[in-house]
Amino acid sequence: MADQKLTGILLVGGSSTRFGSPKALARLGGETLAERAWRLVGDVCAERLAAGRGEGLPFPTLADEGTGPVAGIAAGLRAATNEVALVVPVDMPLLTADALRLLADACRDAAVAQTGPLPCALARRTLPAFEAGERRLGTVLEGLDTARVQLDEHLLANVNEPDDLRRIAASE
Repeated sequence: MADQKLTGILLVGGSSTRFGSPKALARLGGETLAERAWRLVGDVCAERLAAGRGEGLPFPTLADEGTGPVAGIAAGLRAATNEVALVVPVDMPLLTADALRLLADACRDAAVAQTGPLPCALARRTLPAFEAGERRLGTVLEGLDTARVQLDEHLLANVNEPDDLRRIAASE
Protein backbone atom coordinates (compact mmCIF):
# COMPACT_ATOMS: atom_id res chain seq x y z
CA MET A 1 0.00 0.00 0.00
CA ALA A 2 1.38 3.40 -0.98
CA ASP A 3 2.27 5.73 1.87
CA GLN A 4 0.56 9.10 1.54
CA LYS A 5 3.51 10.78 3.28
CA LEU A 6 6.21 9.53 0.90
CA THR A 7 7.41 10.86 -2.42
CA GLY A 8 9.26 8.52 -4.73
CA ILE A 9 11.95 9.93 -6.99
CA LEU A 10 12.93 7.60 -9.81
CA LEU A 11 16.29 8.43 -11.36
CA VAL A 12 15.91 7.27 -14.96
CA GLY A 13 19.50 8.08 -15.88
CA GLY A 14 21.19 9.64 -18.77
CA SER A 15 23.34 8.40 -21.61
CA SER A 16 24.21 4.98 -20.07
CA THR A 17 27.58 4.95 -21.83
CA ARG A 18 28.80 1.72 -20.18
CA PHE A 19 25.52 -0.03 -20.98
CA GLY A 20 25.57 1.10 -24.61
CA SER A 21 21.94 2.26 -24.73
CA PRO A 22 19.50 3.86 -22.27
CA LYS A 23 19.23 1.46 -19.31
CA ALA A 24 15.73 2.70 -18.55
CA LEU A 25 14.52 1.08 -21.78
CA ALA A 26 16.29 -2.27 -21.25
CA ARG A 27 13.86 -5.14 -20.74
CA LEU A 28 13.66 -7.58 -17.85
CA GLY A 29 10.78 -9.98 -17.30
CA GLY A 30 8.56 -8.47 -19.99
CA GLU A 31 8.89 -4.84 -18.92
CA THR A 32 11.48 -2.12 -19.14
CA LEU A 33 13.65 -1.30 -16.14
CA ALA A 34 11.85 2.06 -16.04
CA GLU A 35 8.38 0.47 -15.97
CA ARG A 36 9.49 -1.98 -13.29
CA ALA A 37 10.98 0.76 -11.07
CA TRP A 38 8.01 3.11 -11.64
CA ARG A 39 5.63 0.34 -10.50
CA LEU A 40 7.77 -0.33 -7.39
CA VAL A 41 7.86 3.36 -6.48
CA GLY A 42 4.08 3.51 -6.87
CA ASP A 43 3.66 0.51 -4.58
CA VAL A 44 5.44 2.42 -1.80
CA CYS A 45 4.86 6.14 -2.44
CA ALA A 46 1.64 8.04 -3.06
CA GLU A 47 3.54 10.68 -5.04
CA ARG A 48 5.83 9.56 -7.88
CA LEU A 49 8.32 11.70 -9.76
CA ALA A 50 10.95 10.75 -12.31
CA ALA A 51 14.06 12.73 -13.18
CA GLY A 52 16.46 12.38 -16.08
CA ARG A 53 16.24 11.75 -19.78
CA GLY A 54 12.69 10.75 -20.48
CA GLU A 55 12.77 9.83 -24.16
CA GLY A 56 10.63 6.77 -24.81
CA LEU A 57 9.25 6.48 -21.28
CA PRO A 58 5.53 6.02 -20.58
CA PHE A 59 5.52 8.65 -17.81
CA PRO A 60 6.68 12.27 -17.57
CA THR A 61 10.13 13.18 -16.27
CA LEU A 62 11.50 16.27 -14.59
CA ALA A 63 14.29 18.00 -16.44
CA ASP A 64 17.60 18.00 -14.62
CA GLU A 65 20.99 19.41 -15.47
CA GLY A 66 22.13 16.04 -16.78
CA THR A 67 25.11 16.00 -14.43
CA GLY A 68 24.32 12.80 -12.55
CA PRO A 69 22.20 11.69 -9.62
CA VAL A 70 22.71 14.84 -7.52
CA ALA A 71 21.02 16.93 -10.21
CA GLY A 72 18.16 14.44 -10.54
CA ILE A 73 17.67 14.33 -6.79
CA ALA A 74 17.64 18.13 -6.60
CA ALA A 75 14.96 18.28 -9.32
CA GLY A 76 12.90 15.68 -7.47
CA LEU A 77 13.23 17.31 -4.06
CA ARG A 78 12.21 20.68 -5.55
CA ALA A 79 9.00 19.13 -6.90
CA ALA A 80 8.25 16.86 -3.91
CA THR A 81 5.27 17.72 -1.73
CA ASN A 82 6.10 15.28 1.09
CA GLU A 83 8.76 15.62 3.77
CA VAL A 84 10.46 12.29 2.98
CA ALA A 85 11.46 11.13 -0.48
CA LEU A 86 12.72 7.72 -1.53
CA VAL A 87 15.28 7.86 -4.33
CA VAL A 88 15.37 4.80 -6.56
CA PRO A 89 17.81 4.35 -9.45
CA VAL A 90 16.35 2.73 -12.53
CA ASP A 91 19.24 0.25 -12.67
CA MET A 92 18.50 -1.66 -9.43
CA PRO A 93 15.68 -3.96 -10.62
CA LEU A 94 15.66 -6.31 -7.61
CA LEU A 95 14.74 -3.69 -5.02
CA THR A 96 11.59 -4.44 -3.04
CA ALA A 97 8.89 -2.37 -1.39
CA ASP A 98 9.96 -3.68 2.02
CA ALA A 99 13.56 -2.54 1.46
CA LEU A 100 12.38 0.93 0.48
CA ARG A 101 10.12 1.14 3.53
CA LEU A 102 13.09 0.29 5.78
CA LEU A 103 15.01 3.22 4.30
CA ALA A 104 12.07 5.58 4.76
CA ASP A 105 11.60 4.51 8.38
CA ALA A 106 15.30 5.08 9.17
CA CYS A 107 15.55 8.50 7.52
CA ARG A 108 16.97 11.31 9.63
CA ASP A 109 18.37 13.74 7.04
CA ALA A 110 19.04 10.67 4.92
CA ALA A 111 19.17 6.88 5.03
CA VAL A 112 21.23 4.67 2.71
CA ALA A 113 21.84 0.96 2.32
CA GLN A 114 25.16 -0.38 3.57
CA THR A 115 26.66 -0.15 0.08
CA GLY A 116 25.21 3.36 -0.51
CA PRO A 117 24.71 5.88 -1.84
CA LEU A 118 21.65 4.54 -3.70
CA PRO A 119 18.89 3.72 -3.04
CA CYS A 120 18.28 6.26 -0.32
CA ALA A 121 15.66 8.16 1.63
CA LEU A 122 16.01 11.92 2.03
CA ALA A 123 14.29 14.60 4.03
CA ARG A 124 13.05 17.37 1.74
CA ARG A 125 14.84 19.93 3.96
CA THR A 126 18.16 18.62 2.58
CA LEU A 127 17.49 20.22 -0.82
CA PRO A 128 20.07 23.03 -0.26
CA ALA A 129 22.81 20.40 0.09
CA PHE A 130 21.90 19.05 -3.36
CA GLU A 131 21.91 22.54 -4.88
CA ALA A 132 25.32 23.57 -3.47
CA GLY A 133 27.29 22.53 -6.55
CA GLU A 134 28.78 19.21 -5.39
CA ARG A 135 28.33 16.54 -8.07
CA ARG A 136 29.32 13.45 -6.05
CA LEU A 137 26.35 11.98 -4.22
CA GLY A 138 28.51 10.29 -1.60
CA THR A 139 30.08 13.62 -0.68
CA VAL A 140 26.68 15.29 -0.32
CA LEU A 141 25.48 12.47 1.94
CA GLU A 142 28.61 12.70 4.11
CA GLY A 143 27.50 16.21 5.09
CA LEU A 144 24.08 15.00 6.26
CA ASP A 145 22.87 13.04 9.29
CA THR A 146 22.72 9.77 7.38
CA ALA A 147 21.53 6.44 8.79
CA ARG A 148 22.91 3.20 7.36
CA VAL A 149 20.39 0.42 6.83
CA GLN A 150 21.42 -3.19 6.34
CA LEU A 151 19.58 -4.56 3.30
CA ASP A 152 19.89 -7.91 1.57
CA GLU A 153 22.87 -7.57 -0.81
CA HIS A 154 20.96 -9.43 -3.53
CA LEU A 155 18.40 -6.60 -3.69
CA LEU A 156 21.14 -4.07 -4.40
CA ALA A 157 22.29 -5.67 -7.65
CA ASN A 158 23.12 -2.91 -10.10
CA VAL A 159 22.89 -3.02 -13.90
CA ASN A 160 25.85 -1.23 -15.46
CA GLU A 161 26.48 -3.47 -18.47
CA PRO A 162 24.34 -5.84 -20.56
CA ASP A 163 26.00 -8.84 -18.85
CA ASP A 164 24.73 -7.58 -15.49
CA LEU A 165 21.18 -7.60 -16.83
CA ARG A 166 21.61 -11.13 -18.21
CA ARG A 167 22.87 -12.37 -14.81
CA ILE A 168 19.92 -10.77 -13.02
CA ALA A 169 17.44 -12.24 -15.52
CA ALA A 170 18.97 -15.70 -15.00
CA SER A 171 18.62 -15.38 -11.21
CA GLU A 172 14.91 -14.53 -11.25
